[in-house]
Amino acid sequence: MRRHEFQPGRLIAGLVLVAAGVLYLLDAAGETDLAWFAVIPMAMGGLALAALVGLVTYAVRRDRRDQISASSEK
Repeated sequence: MRRHEFQPGRLIAGLVLVAAGVLYLLDAAGETDLAWFAVIPMAMGGLALAALVGLVTYAVRRDRRDQISASSEK
């Protein structure tokens, strides 16, 4: 299997959406009484957090790449 770089934003987005799915599954099974409008803010907040983490990850990797290329040019 080819190695790929770790992307924490996608991990967070996946975990948040899995959690929302599990909550809906528990509600459908009758284990919990979940209001439909409770999951929407959780999912949107999680996706916003994932986007922020993705942007920070991109900025850090771009800065490292620029530093490495600048040091190799000298």
